[in-house]
This record gives sequence, C-alpha cells and structure tokens, in this order.
Amino acid sequence: MTDRKTPPFHAEHIGSLQRPAELAQGARDFRDGKIDDAEFRALQDQAIKDAVAFQEGLGLGAVTDGEFRRRGWSAGFIDAVEGFGLRDGTLGFQDESGDLGIAQSPYAKERIRRTRPIVVDDFRFLKDIATAIPKVTIPSPPVMHFFLGPLAVDAEFYPDMEGYFADLTAIYRAEIAELGDAGCTYLQFDETALPCNCDHTVRADVSARGEDPDQLTARYAALVNEALAGRPDDMTVGMHFCRGNLKGAWMAEGGYEPIAEMFFNKVNVDAFFMEYDTPRAGDFEPLRFVPADKSVILGLVSTKTPELESPDDLKRRIDEAAIHVPLERLGLSPQCGFASAPGSGQPITHDDERRKLELIIKVADDVWG
Repeated sequence: MTDRKTPPFHAEHIGSLQRPAELAQGARDFRDGKIDDAEFRALQDQAIKDAVAFQEGLGLGAVTDGEFRRRGWSAGFIDAVEGFGLRDGTLGFQDESGDLGIAQSPYAKERIRRTRPIVVDDFRFLKDIATAIPKVTIPSPPVMHFFLGPLAVDAEFYPDMEGYFADLTAIYRAEIAELGDAGCTYLQFDETALPCNCDHTVRADVSARGEDPDQLTARYAALVNEALAGRPDDMTVGMHFCRGNLKGAWMAEGGYEPIAEMFFNKVNVDAFFMEYDTPRAGDFEPLRFVPADKSVILGLVSTKTPELESPDDLKRRIDEAAIHVPLERLGLSPQCGFASAPGSGQPITHDDERRKLELIIKVADDVWG
C-alpha cells in the first residue's frame, strides 16, 4: 500500500458500499414489521463488520461503515434532525436515455433541531471494530438549501433565510463537536449543490428564482466554514463534489470553473474529492486554483458503470492533473459512492466494487507507493 499514514490517502473510496442481500432483505422485513428494531440492528452490525473486514483486507487506509444504517446518502441527516420534510425541487435526474424525473429535496417545514446524534453513534461502532482510520460521511450544509432555494424553508418559521442558516450551522457544530469528543479524526462532507451550480442551465434556473449563482457560491463557502468552526485540530475534513448518483443517473454537467477560485480558496477543508470520471465534469484546468495546503482526490473511477477502467488511462489522467496540483497532493478514488441510493437497479455489483477498489489501490501503488 502507499506510504501515507494520515488522511487523505492516495487510495480512497467515497463512503457508501453495496449492501449485502441479507441486509437489503432485512430492511424490507423491518419496513413490513416482520422483524423488530433489535433484529434489524443486529443485521446492520454484522454487515458493517463484514464491510470493514472487506475494506481492510484490500489495504485501504480509511474505512467507512458503507452507510449501511441509512436509507440513502443524505437520509441519515434528514431523519435525525427534527423539522425537515421533503418536497419536489426543479432539478431532476437523467441518464443516456433521457430525463428520469424530479428529485425530492429537504426543506424546513418548521424550526429544525438536533435532538439526538446524527452519525456519532455510527462512528462509535465503526471505531470499535476498525483497525484502519474510520471515516465519517455527512451531507454538506449547502445541500440543505440549493435544490429548493427560497422554498427550502417554510416562511412562517423562517421569514429570513439567515435564521435557517444559523440553526443549520448550530446543528453541524454540535454534531462535529460530539464526533471530536468520540475520537473522530476524519470527516467528509458530501457536496452535490456546488457542482450543480456549475451547469449553465441550472445557474439560469437559480437566477430565475431570484438568487445570484455566484453569490450563492460565496455564501455556501461561508456556510461550510461556519459549520466547521471549532472543529478539533486533529480532525481532517474532506469535501466530496458530485453531480448526483442515482443508480447510474446524474443531475447536472459542466466543469468546475464557475466555483473553483472562490470555493477552493475560501472553504476551510483539507481535501477535495472531485468527480472526474466523465467529460460532464470538464477538464483539470480549474484545479489551478487549489492552494498549496490542500489535497485533491481524483474521482476517475466510475460507480455508474461496471466497466473497469484502464490502469494506463488512469495514470495518464493523474499526470494531466499533476500539471495543476503537485503529484504528492493528489490521490485516486471512485467518483462517488457505490450505493448512494440503495435498492434495485444498481449498475454495480459487489464484485464490480471489489475489482474497482483493487484497481484504485494498484494504480495508487504504482504512482505513489
């Protein structure tokens, strides 16, 4: 394995993993009342233990719980925070066949409150069973606003959007403080809003609803920093940029140029995990804005197709990115999680997942090891 001992590592994965059949069936049985909470939790516990053993067996420096306790990548946050509802936004998913429909997004139907831990208990379990560094993933704060804009709140409870942002910030700060107390040293924000704010069609929609796309980028940088204020000194924070990953579909396209200078330089994270598996993400030119104290993990391996990438092509693209960011500050990963939205219709199997992670580790060893 590569020689880096602290995160971010030269070989990474984003967070979610394919759920085993037993856990998927258990989720259906729990939903239908066929098993109780204790039985379902026991299934989750065993699946997470197996997932950690799988990741450590491959040689990964950081491991996750596969997000096995969540309905979806952002659902754990929404379920744990009181006051959220769901409503249709204006942005939908699409694939090569065309549009697949509008996605629902969270909105504050009342004042939002953190009444219990969001991922702290999940982290404690992961920490107890992992030998590698446990990584925790959580939706980024802008995700809780961008896809609905002014409709992200009920105006009766939040007549001023800054009041909502203040409550949202307080929730993140409390969760991050508790994660730090529990020993978490590696946190990842999953960010789908800003990459979508690079799409010219989406930016036009944002303007049409009365918001300025560039002002939103600046406000979101400040929002992330406000959420991270007071984080422990020993906590590495990464931010994963993604244009959506619903069973092979996506929400937007366009290179990072519209947000790169502002976000790379202003947001107080240590690493950027960048979706770069297709031309939808543009070229590496925007990486010229990444400052010298931050790393970039290149999401060159797709979780949207089982086709295995060419090692030589991956190395060539890493070399191209190294024109803008020194090689030592680069790494390699999938462009997204392997199962951001659990359920049927996934284009990736567990065997595909294993082969892709093995490829990432092999290429990372060749390039950096």
